[in-house]
Amino acid sequence: MPEGHVTHRIAGEITRSFGGRPVRSTSPQGRFADDAALFDGRVLDRADAWGKQMFVAFEGVERQVNIHLGLIGKFSFTADAEPPVVGEVRWRLSTDESPMTMDLRGATVVAARTPEEISAIIARLGPDPLRPDSDPEVGWTRIRKSGKAIGALMMEQTIFAGVGNIYRAEVLFRHRIDPFMQGRFLRRPEFESMWDDLVELMPLGVRDGRIDTVHTEHTPEVMGRPPRVDKHGGEVYVYRREGLPCLACGTPVSRTELAGRNLFWCRHCQPRSRRRKAST
Repeated sequence: MPEGHVTHRIAGEITRSFGGRPVRSTSPQGRFADDAALFDGRVLDRADAWGKQMFVAFEGVERQVNIHLGLIGKFSFTADAEPPVVGEVRWRLSTDESPMTMDLRGATVVAARTPEEISAIIARLGPDPLRPDSDPEVGWTRIRKSGKAIGALMMEQTIFAGVGNIYRAEVLFRHRIDPFMQGRFLRRPEFESMWDDLVELMPLGVRDGRIDTVHTEHTPEVMGRPPRVDKHGGEVYVYRREGLPCLACGTPVSRTELAGRNLFWCRHCQPRSRRRKAST
């Protein structure tokens, strides 16, 4: 599932490509046809992201298009005002002013939302490290009261909006935190360091279109190792590196399932915390 940096990156692309221009709004697949017609011929105002949720606003229309990509949702952009329709295109935006077409396929959610519905969706989300208006205190309050493992809590969008499996594994590693320790045992300075790290790392993901989390001393150039080859791109410490040596200590990276997703961690760099209950 795309993480928050992808949603923010695409929102920026939509605003740059269509913002301030009248657009054609259609649903070649047909499942979004009635709602798409509400925005046809309107001037697109902006696209905005909150975690993994996106909202596209148009001038003169109260409703906005709410998008959640889910596991298989994808956007594509073509420098053509009327390219052929390929596959199940749920929503298409196009403009002649600067010929461009956006196609959206496979998203879990594509819906026209009222202002009240949008406010309710945002209210359920935790702070987004990519938004300067986010209040990390909301996330801290929820973590410090929870008996769930911190590795599970980091996947909850009510804690950190936009954080997914890659950022979860990498930030826990970078701060040497036992992923199975209960959230209520996390110390305030640890939380603040993790938040600050996300605020620094995630904008780099928006800028570069990939997730890089390794410190300078662990880059391929410094270590004299081959660059990582993976469809997700980026240089990482533990994500999808099961059995490979930890870049920091050489211990084989471990993997297990936590919160329905594969969790990767280093048993040496992230040892069992004394704060963790013996039964967990």
